[in-house]
Amino acid sequence: MKVLRTPESRFRDLAGYPFEPHYVHVGAGDGTGGRLRMHYVDERPADPVKESGQTILLLHGEPSWSYLYRHVIPPLVAAGHRCVAPDLVGFGRSDKPASRFAYTYQRHVDWLREAVFDRLDLRDVTMVCHDWGGLLGLRLLAEHPGRFRRVVATNTYLPTGDQDVGRAFHAWTQWSQRAEPFDAGSVVEAGTVGELSPAVKAGYDAPFPDETYRQGARQFPLLVPITAWDEATVPNRNAWAVLQTLSIPFLCAFSDHVILLPQAPNTDDPSYAVPNPDQWLRERIPGAHGRPHTTIAGAGHFVQEDQGPRLAAIVNDFIESTR
Repeated sequence: MKVLRTPESRFRDLAGYPFEPHYVHVGAGDGTGGRLRMHYVDERPADPVKESGQTILLLHGEPSWSYLYRHVIPPLVAAGHRCVAPDLVGFGRSDKPASRFAYTYQRHVDWLREAVFDRLDLRDVTMVCHDWGGLLGLRLLAEHPGRFRRVVATNTYLPTGDQDVGRAFHAWTQWSQRAEPFDAGSVVEAGTVGELSPAVKAGYDAPFPDETYRQGARQFPLLVPITAWDEATVPNRNAWAVLQTLSIPFLCAFSDHVILLPQAPNTDDPSYAVPNPDQWLRERIPGAHGRPHTTIAGAGHFVQEDQGPRLAAIVNDFIESTR
């Protein structure tokens, strides 16, 4: 497996991202015994007396990285919590296999599991999952429920290929394969209510010096199961069989704006409506029943960018109410 590593110079002086890097190594999963380096943020109160004893696992999605949580982490640390935000393989400061075929749904699950459980040994976790962070994190929740204390899901779900994902998703998939260039900063900006500054867009673009580094980001949309014959369909169905039995406290904090890429056609057409994963999660997971689910106003898909401190407050309140 040929592996690329983004030069450290790309991450110097990023806007609003002062966090020190940390690394673990996980098995490449290609049968050669090779290892991949995964980066993670690990922030906690400087004064041990102020520590709450709570660990929050913050999972990003496509095509972002831990930079997405730069406005969420500081208020949570100020509240006394430890925050761990990994960069998925292919993103951020983590290693990037050069071949798109190296990226599979199962390998992503395995890489993340090994990093946060086998290497970091995280327990009693409060998981905050967004976008692909949910597609991976909810699998981990189903397969290792004893590791989790509570979950906050935002703008994510766990598809099995049995549902209509909507024309908007298909439009996004087509755009992600054809766009040239495929700039992460522009994608994030298209999924926010407000405009991003050039410095912030540069922060999202930092992991990808050129197209060769973007193979993981290009591949992610194609890994979402959209038919009953997808390789992730059976594992995700099995995950749902477990999720529908879990009483672990589960909160949905979705945003109020669904924003598509500018290239998506006729976004007012009802046939482009995105299915309601918020309601789907609330109704099917026992731990979500009766919870104070909320809709975050003034936020697009990348709610952390539009309303990061608000999301942090919701997470902290949920922790305090479910201790």
